[in-house]
Amino acid sequence: MSDKTTPPATTAASAPPKNPNVIVAVLAFAGIVVSLMQTLVIPIVPELPRLLNAPASDTAWAVTATLLAAAVATPIAGRLGDMYGKRRMLLTSLAALTIGSVAVALSDSLTPMIIGRVLQGLSAGVIPLGLSIMRDEMPAERLASSTALMSASLGIGAALGLPIAAFVADNFDWHILFWASAALGAVAFVTMLLLVPESKVRSGGRFDLIGGLGLAGGLVCLLLAISKGGDWGWADGTTLGLFAAAVVVFLSWGFFELRTAQPLVDLRTTARPQVLFTNLAGLAFGFSLFAMQLIVPQLLQLPEQTGYGLGEDLLTVGLVLAPQGLIVMVAAPLSSKISQAKGPKLTLMIGALIVAAGYALNIVMMSEIWQLVLVSCIIGTGIGFAYGALPMLIMGAVPVSETGAANAFNTLMRSIGTSIASAASGVILAQMTTDFAGHALPSEDSFKVIMAIGCGAALVALLLSSFLPRHRAVAAAHGVPAAAAAETPAHQA
Repeated sequence: MSDKTTPPATTAASAPPKNPNVIVAVLAFAGIVVSLMQTLVIPIVPELPRLLNAPASDTAWAVTATLLAAAVATPIAGRLGDMYGKRRMLLTSLAALTIGSVAVALSDSLTPMIIGRVLQGLSAGVIPLGLSIMRDEMPAERLASSTALMSASLGIGAALGLPIAAFVADNFDWHILFWASAALGAVAFVTMLLLVPESKVRSGGRFDLIGGLGLAGGLVCLLLAISKGGDWGWADGTTLGLFAAAVVVFLSWGFFELRTAQPLVDLRTTARPQVLFTNLAGLAFGFSLFAMQLIVPQLLQLPEQTGYGLGEDLLTVGLVLAPQGLIVMVAAPLSSKISQAKGPKLTLMIGALIVAAGYALNIVMMSEIWQLVLVSCIIGTGIGFAYGALPMLIMGAVPVSETGAANAFNTLMRSIGTSIASAASGVILAQMTTDFAGHALPSEDSFKVIMAIGCGAALVALLLSSFLPRHRAVAAAHGVPAAAAAETPAHQA
């Protein structure tokens, strides 16, 4: 906790909302819309050079720009939500998504496409902001289940978006994908405006502009080096220069944040064991989640003649991954029940074990479609457990006035884990190849190595989870001190 003087949080006691089910439904729908946006572009990435009349090295920015915008926007939106109103920032984020979707839907060249994708990326703060509103508005007995569903919306949207996008891209003009995204964004905006109350919890104060610029600069340097290092070369001067710049910027940023009265990120709070180890576990889970999403599509689409590829199209890939999203949705309420009864630490550890078991099983079960469906569902179950527990652990360790910023930082850590998984997997697939009709394709062993790393990342998350304090975070999430929460009987937690 920072020892600097900060404005007291503005709070107002209020009765539980009359329509908690509606609030949860609207927030979860918004989370699904945002995660759908991230997968819509995947089916058309190989076609973008032709569709936009631009080289592939340039059209790749349609993905990279969204990644960078999301990374920068997430912690800033969380902090602004704490200061000036979480619903206000949710509406701003959804407006950016809608406008960005329209821009892409109207585009036939690279520049408006990238501008639109940047605007779409700015909506990434919707899920942590939604979690924060739930902490402020939900009755205590509903908080665990509500936050579990909100967290699960990320996996639900990502899994369901791919088959829908693949079907549309195969049968209709690609612009329809983004008109649909704009329509969904508009619906989410209107329902949010009409049905979700503004939180009365505000920290106030002045926004840390220097801290925001510093964090943005460091993240852009780091993630640009990670995401483009494979194309530029990991020993290339640009890549190494960006990594070096990221180190310098983050060190300078941390020095500044520790000495400012109202920091963008309270590093003293972030260093608390429960927050620190939860964020590190989030990074490991981000790695594990993406590794699966990378392996399955490639295995399914590689030619059958390789001996391990299944020769399927992208629509089949989406249909294979779709059950994972449904499993995540089913796992969310079960995750909340365990968190309420035994604490979110146990839920997180169970999730890590399930994910590790799924990857271990994947190493020996990757030759049939049903095997990949089974494994993806097992891993989806673990992800559902983990993503339901992570926000409860965060909210159980930070003041109410810092909920948005803390949840956003945890979401950012997951995104960084995903980026690292993408880069590491890309290196492995590029280095461990086999010759097929004169072309180098990823070898069977390369996929098994990535599965083993995914299993290892989940086991690292399990180890990190074991260091978490034992007190229950469910009660603490509503303002009960940690010491009191530790003594709360299970039936009252």
